[in-house]
Amino acid sequence: MSSVELARLQFASTSIYHFLFVPLTIGLALITAIFQTRWHRGDRDDDLRLTKFFGTLLVINIAVGVVTGLVQEFQFGMTWSGYARFVGDVFGAPLAMEGLAAFFLESTFLGLWWFGWDRLSRRVHLATIWAVAVGSTLSAAFIMAANSWMQYPVGYVIDAGTGRARLTDIGAVLTSPVFLRSFLHVLLAALVTAAVVVLAVSAWHLRRASSPEVFARSARVALLVLAPAVVLNLLVGSELGVTEGEFQPVKIAAAEAQWTTCQPCSFSLFQVGGGTADKDPTKLIQVPHLLSVLATNSWDGKVVGLNDLQAQYQAQYGPGDYIPNVFVQYWSMRVMAYLAGLVALLAVWGLWRRRRLASSPWFLRAAIWALPLPFVINTAGWMLTENGRQPWIVQGLQLTRDAASPSVGAGAVITSLAVFVLLYGLLAVVAWTLMFRHARRPPPAVDVPDDAADAPVPAPSY
Repeated sequence: MSSVELARLQFASTSIYHFLFVPLTIGLALITAIFQTRWHRGDRDDDLRLTKFFGTLLVINIAVGVVTGLVQEFQFGMTWSGYARFVGDVFGAPLAMEGLAAFFLESTFLGLWWFGWDRLSRRVHLATIWAVAVGSTLSAAFIMAANSWMQYPVGYVIDAGTGRARLTDIGAVLTSPVFLRSFLHVLLAALVTAAVVVLAVSAWHLRRASSPEVFARSARVALLVLAPAVVLNLLVGSELGVTEGEFQPVKIAAAEAQWTTCQPCSFSLFQVGGGTADKDPTKLIQVPHLLSVLATNSWDGKVVGLNDLQAQYQAQYGPGDYIPNVFVQYWSMRVMAYLAGLVALLAVWGLWRRRRLASSPWFLRAAIWALPLPFVINTAGWMLTENGRQPWIVQGLQLTRDAASPSVGAGAVITSLAVFVLLYGLLAVVAWTLMFRHARRPPPAVDVPDDAADAPVPAPSY
């Protein structure tokens, strides 16, 4: 493998590992805020116990997620200096906003929430967990703004003096159609991820009759979040496909292994062959017109094939291979879509049994085994998005091979990759052990204090 391919593997491994924690953090912060809001309004001890129980899982998840995210910031300057030099003036703006605004907001109020029990009034303390949820959501927004700019660059000019991209309109970056739909897609995926985790943990306790009245309550809340989130995300994902079909047609064509232009176009549920070296796949169980609908929102929409797109890009950008890994595109899309369909069926099943969850052993087993599904879905979706942009690191502006650091050799990348794999493996064991042990414990008993706002406030002494 070349140093560029090794650098891609290194960044992919850290990105995928980090993205295991990001959606869970966003979604779990929102669900924890929902539990605390229910306690604030209804004053039920069960809701307070659930707030502290799942809030602890949130804190563990954030601690590991922050560590893995910081590594990526350094990789831009160390392994991808060509990229940082060329588009750093644009890409750095949303990253700076994420660090200075969203991350500091999230981390500051997380500390206030964690240490503020019995010290802040109930209303102020409730506001802190909602601030954590807002901060994590804003963090995802700024990161997705930066990533969406790589998919569809807007609001910039190439500086004649330096030859580098320069930001001219941050509003265009934050209102790009790719960003708006991608961010909503990620936000809904976060809710799905957290809801499945809460549901799986609740189902595990219900099967063992551990605090059944408490976990039946959390399971119902998880189902009420999961059902609309997964259905809406399927719709948003479809609209995102239309947007990508307009701005990145090669990504959509590769996701269907569609080498020839078609109109209307069928969607194959499975196929044999069809990779980059095999341009004549055997497609099995085709659904007529479905690809046209997914790619164009039209029953008879036209999808340009990979062969025509390759010829078009060679004429526009010069000689080269502009087709991404078709095998990865095809199966990433189907893994994401098929497993999302299974999660939707699980949500419908759970809503139907929501009044009798404790006496539904088959559903509880299915809910527990569904725990890894959203993480696989998120990983497949991330691979679909990032692999589909190749060979570009910024669509139409910079090729990936031109973005890598010229002074970093294969040996250095291999060494750092091995270190990352070992450290991240250790972190995975630590994180899994902490979360698994906590998830198996009963929710903490609570001694509900009086509202701190009603107590006299001592005057500070100096």
